[in-house]
Amino acid sequence: MTQTAPASTRALVIHPLPPGTDASRADARLEEASGLAIALGLEAVDAIIEPVRKLEAGTFFGKGKLETLHERIQALEAQAVIIDSALSPVQQRNLEKRWQVKVIDRTGLILEIFAERARTREGTLQVELARLTYERSRLVRTWTHLERQRGGRGFLAGPGETQIETDRRLLASKMAKLRRELEQVKRTRALHRTRRQAAPWPSIALVGYTNAGKSTLFNRLTAAGVLAKDMPFATLDPTVRGVRLPSGRRVLVSDTVGFITDLPTELIAAFRATLEEVREADILVHVRDLSDPDHEGRKADVESVLTALDCGPAHGQPLIEAWNKIDRLDEEARDDVVWAARIAASKSRVSVHPVSAVTGEGVAALLEAVDAALGRNDERIVLDLPPEQAEIAAWLHEHGEVVSDRRDAKTGQIRIEARLAGPDAGRFRSKFAAVLNDGADA
Repeated sequence: MTQTAPASTRALVIHPLPPGTDASRADARLEEASGLAIALGLEAVDAIIEPVRKLEAGTFFGKGKLETLHERIQALEAQAVIIDSALSPVQQRNLEKRWQVKVIDRTGLILEIFAERARTREGTLQVELARLTYERSRLVRTWTHLERQRGGRGFLAGPGETQIETDRRLLASKMAKLRRELEQVKRTRALHRTRRQAAPWPSIALVGYTNAGKSTLFNRLTAAGVLAKDMPFATLDPTVRGVRLPSGRRVLVSDTVGFITDLPTELIAAFRATLEEVREADILVHVRDLSDPDHEGRKADVESVLTALDCGPAHGQPLIEAWNKIDRLDEEARDDVVWAARIAASKSRVSVHPVSAVTGEGVAALLEAVDAALGRNDERIVLDLPPEQAEIAAWLHEHGEVVSDRRDAKTGQIRIEARLAGPDAGRFRSKFAAVLNDGADA
C-alpha cells in the first residue's frame, strides 16, 4: 500500500504485530499510521505490517528483521521510518544508529502533529508540556557533548555536571514554568465555565475518534466556521457555541479534540484541562464515522478514553450516538445502518441516530433526541396570571418551552403551561416566589 503527499521527506511506515496483538485491526491501524505520517507532511512511500515473534529490549526487532528492514529502507531511499508503536528511548536510538535514518514512534508522531495544529495559547502550552515530557525520557548519553563539563579554572577545575544533567535541569525548569502558565490558563477557563454554568444552560460535548466529523457536525449545528478537514486532529482547541433546540431550549455545544488508539499518556495528562469540557457536559454526543471499516474498533477506543476520564454512561453521563457520514454509503448500506441503529438502540438503550454532517440528513432527529434527553428532568408549571403580570409569561417564553398560552378575552387573565429545565425552574421559583405562594399550580 503506497500513499503519497507533497513532501520532501520519504518515509516507510511500519505497523508491528508483536505476540498477542489483535491482528484483525492491523490493516486499519496501518492505514491510520500512514494518514498520520501524511498529515505531518511526510511522503509515505511504503506501508507494511511486520509480524514480530519476540520483542527485543534494545532494538524492538530481532537481528534478521533488522537487516531485512534496513535493505527495504535503502531500496526505497527512505529518510525516515515511522514505527506505529511506542518505542523506548534506547530502542529508538539503536534503530536510528542501525538504519541511519530518523525513527519516529507513534507517540512522537502524534505529538508532532499536535505541535503543528495547536493555535490557542492553551493548546500551545499543553502540547509543549507533553512534548517536553516525552523528550525528557529521550535524553540519553549518545553524543560527546554529553560528557562532563569542567567547573572552576585551570588545573584545579572539578568535574562539574554532565551535559545531560544540565539538559535535564533546563527541561525541568521549563516544564515547571509551563505548568504554572497552564495553571493560570486553567483558572481562566474555570472562570469562563463557571459563568456559563451560572447562565445556566445545559452543555453538550461532541466526542469521538479523530476525523469522525465532529467539527463538520459542530459547524452544521452552530454555523461556527470551525476548521473541518478530512485529516487527523484538525481540531485541538475546544470551541463552545450556543444552539437553540427544537423546543426553544438554549444549550451550549462544545467541539473537542479527537481521540485515537493508544493516545499518548503525556497528551491525556497535558490536555486534562481541555477535556474538562467533556467531563462536565450534561450530555455526550459520540460522533462515529460509519464509513470507516473499523468503526467498531474506533468506538471501543473512544469508550476506553472516556473511562480513563471518568466520563460516559458508566459514570451516569447520558450518551447519544451520532452515526455520521452516511452520505458516503450506497443505498443498501444506508438501509443496513438504519436497521442496525434501531437494533443497537433497543439492545443498549442508547439513543442512536444515523446522520450526515455534510448534507444535514438526520441532524434534526439528533437535536430532538438531545432535547428529549434534557427534558427528562424538566418541571411542568401551570399558572393563571392577571394581565399586569405578563412579564412572568414573557420570562417563561424566553427560558422554557411554553406548551400553551391562552388569554381570556373578557378578563385578560393569562393561563400558561410551560416546561422548565431543573436550573431554570429553580431560578423561576427564586424570582417569582410571591406568585407561586399565591396558589399557582406548579
